[in-house]
Amino acid sequence: RSHSPSQIPVAVQCREAQLLVTVHRDLFGNGRLVSAAELSLGPAACKHSRLDPGGNTVTFSAGLHECGSTVQVTPDSLIYRTLLTYEPSPGSNPAIVRSNPAVIPIECHYPRRDNVSSGAIRPTWAPFNSALVSEEKLLFSLRLMNADWSAERALTGFRLGDVLNIQAEVGTQSHVPLRLFVDSCVATLSPGAEASPHYAIIDFNGCLVDGRSDATSSAFVAPRPRQDVLRFQIDVFRFAGDPRNLIYITCHLKVTPAEQSPDALNKACSFNKAHNSWAPVEGTRDICSCCELGNCGSAA
Repeated sequence: RSHSPSQIPVAVQCREAQLLVTVHRDLFGNGRLVSAAELSLGPAACKHSRLDPGGNTVTFSAGLHECGSTVQVTPDSLIYRTLLTYEPSPGSNPAIVRSNPAVIPIECHYPRRDNVSSGAIRPTWAPFNSALVSEEKLLFSLRLMNADWSAERALTGFRLGDVLNIQAEVGTQSHVPLRLFVDSCVATLSPGAEASPHYAIIDFNGCLVDGRSDATSSAFVAPRPRQDVLRFQIDVFRFAGDPRNLIYITCHLKVTPAEQSPDALNKACSFNKAHNSWAPVEGTRDICSCCELGNCGSAA
């Protein structure tokens, strides 16, 4: 059952010094309302700050550094991460359970690039922002899609044997035409591409290496619907010997001018088992030959 727009299961507002998380009590869209006491925020298990009986929502308000959240500093952003946890209370009959616990990752991203003018010290310097007026922020997105790619898939569970439809996209607004590539994707059991254990899905500047594994059909979808969209399908997997069922997928997306020909550093290559060879979504086949070598150079 789908939620109406006013009943998004979890809505996050990233404010200057705090994050607001609003949870609809019909969390799973099945009509069964969770109780506020079954919800908590962060490793510190912070409780809700507001309950709206009329709208059936539970709101958490927390400072960016509260409730055990973590912060990652990248060249462009500060990324605050925390978790919303649903832990169902035991029913009147402890021998059976009606619902599973759930953990929902929450992230707030804050751009680091802003006006850092040293005008007070060196009055002759122009404010840094003046050099960025014409620079456009590209809005990258990575979404799980339904079977026919017509809409985003509801965040329900997956089973082994299912296929993940993943759509990468960049919003270009008034920018010159761009072609989107997925440089790399790594699956981990905790946030961040460097976490261990990790499994490379896409590597070597656009080689879908998961499709090289036995008994997988993982591949990029060709042709693209648009140059600024790239789709790929991944056979569902889990990490062996680990009971956790929540898997994080971290991808690095990039763009080139649409008129630029794909090359070894800018490509989308899938492995074709029938022909035992790599093939690109666009461009000449030779740009994929480095996928087999496991080394496609670097952009440096």
